[in-house]
Amino acid sequence: MDDHEDRAAGVLLGLAAGDRIGGPIRMALRVAEHLRETKGFDADDIGRRYLEWWHEGAFDTGPTVARVLSLVASGMSYGQASVRVDEERAGMTAGCNPAHRIAPLAMCASLEDASLGAYAVREARLTHRHPLAGDVAAAVARLCRALIRGVPWPQALTKAAEGRCPETRGALGNGTGGALSRGGFAPDVLAAAVFFVGTSASFEEALVRALAFAGPANYCPVLVGSIGGARWGRRSIDPPLVRHHGDDLCERVTAIAHALAEGRRKPSR
Repeated sequence: MDDHEDRAAGVLLGLAAGDRIGGPIRMALRVAEHLRETKGFDADDIGRRYLEWWHEGAFDTGPTVARVLSLVASGMSYGQASVRVDEERAGMTAGCNPAHRIAPLAMCASLEDASLGAYAVREARLTHRHPLAGDVAAAVARLCRALIRGVPWPQALTKAAEGRCPETRGALGNGTGGALSRGGFAPDVLAAAVFFVGTSASFEEALVRALAFAGPANYCPVLVGSIGGARWGRRSIDPPLVRHHGDDLCERVTAIAHALAEGRRKPSR
């Protein structure tokens, strides 16, 4: 496994390490499995996989996703359900769940760089209608892709900020850690993650600091995991850091991470 593949695999394994409860990694796995099987992007197929998980007993989805999936399960389309939930919540649907689950897009070599942002926004709108939810998800996908390619941290942040909303650009520029929030508002979660990854010397240091900051909130550490995994790679993630998910899920995460990462390998001539 070369360095690019190692960093690609680190995205999903890092996400698993950062997720201390289990919902984000299970949603991200469904995105990753969709990408492995289709080699493309189809939001409808991803939505179908989320609904299957809902019927299996989904947990730790966050209230917005839970409400949307309950409405879809009752017969609504995702579009109808996400609009209904946005209305019910008076537009407060700019949560971090889409940013948590979208990182596998960055791992999939068959998706062009120029398309990542648009795909992330479309995927986010399955459940979160507020534009900031999708905008932050797009930034995460582009940041992880740049890091996988070996782009240095400052330049990767610049690439991720291109075309993004002011709130997202501000979060990506958070190098000082001023006024960090433990809440789930997507730009706040991104700002905290950027601070911890950007001011740490290793994956483990970034994750330990993020966990201490977040306490029981399963927000910032998930993004620290996926972004840090893209920066430092799979080899930086000790196996014990993901074992809290159990052997079966760990094996599933490892297998899909390696499958997507190896898809980045150029065919031999």
